[in-house]
Amino acid sequence: MSQVIRVLVNGQAGSVNSESDRSQLLQQLATALPDAIVRWTDANVTMDQLIQQAMKESPTMVVAGGGDGTINAVASAIVGTETVLGVLPVGTLNHFAKDAGIPTDLAKAVILLRDGVVKRIDVGTVNDRIFLNNAGLGIYPEIVRRREAQQRHGASKWPAAIAATARVLYRYRELGLRLRMEGTTLLRRTPALFVGNNEYCNDDTLEPYRKTLSAGTLSVFIPSARGPLPLLWFTLRALLGSIRNSRGFEMLLVDRFTIESRSRNLNVSIDGEVVSLPTPLHFSVQPSALRILASDDHTTSSTNAAAATTA
Repeated sequence: MSQVIRVLVNGQAGSVNSESDRSQLLQQLATALPDAIVRWTDANVTMDQLIQQAMKESPTMVVAGGGDGTINAVASAIVGTETVLGVLPVGTLNHFAKDAGIPTDLAKAVILLRDGVVKRIDVGTVNDRIFLNNAGLGIYPEIVRRREAQQRHGASKWPAAIAATARVLYRYRELGLRLRMEGTTLLRRTPALFVGNNEYCNDDTLEPYRKTLSAGTLSVFIPSARGPLPLLWFTLRALLGSIRNSRGFEMLLVDRFTIESRSRNLNVSIDGEVVSLPTPLHFSVQPSALRILASDDHTTSSTNAAAATTA
């Protein structure tokens, strides 16, 4: 059976927003994957539209070219199926690509699409949404929401993030949450809550990582920091994904739990994208629910890429 490969690229991503960058990427893809069809988002075509079109074509592999939000959108369409997720990390931070063993160098990432192995990894879920990296409540989605608003008015990403962080921390409020897990109920007042798909580590560095994406667990971080300065430090580390060894928070490892709140809806950041979800929030992990193409240096089950995408 022949492969049906669709490459969907966020045309606004910084690594491919020039004509020369796009031309180089197209040449690399044509050499490594001559049968692939490449499509780009633009002012008139959204990523959701590209995904819908691709899924109608019964693809064996869909390659997501973009940041963590783009990768999440593609993964959400194929999770639980035999379609393989490929990744071209052309975003800003590329957290998922790094943890999955995918090179952040584009030329190497393209070669991996041809020579990599197919692995099964876990995904986290909150209500009907999946997350590959993490989900957050409280100050973090508010920072993301305000940052995006400033970017729409012309600010670049990092100055907008700094301004948004300062504004949110100046006026933050705590959430009153009830967490129910395995017969235990926790009552917490906290400015934020973070849930990771598997366990985050940093080994005293500012470069966070997950040793595995297939341990079948969620890591839950609940900060107890009070006041703008302690919260600023926690938030900066959280934005980097580097809170594993911080003080001033609880960390729990669970496979599922529920969050109840007096609010009918809560803003939740999901792999960097903010959505409003009705409460209660039901978090769980779906073990081995997603097939991805990656390098063979992680402890997950794998098969040859060519055989897996044509099976």
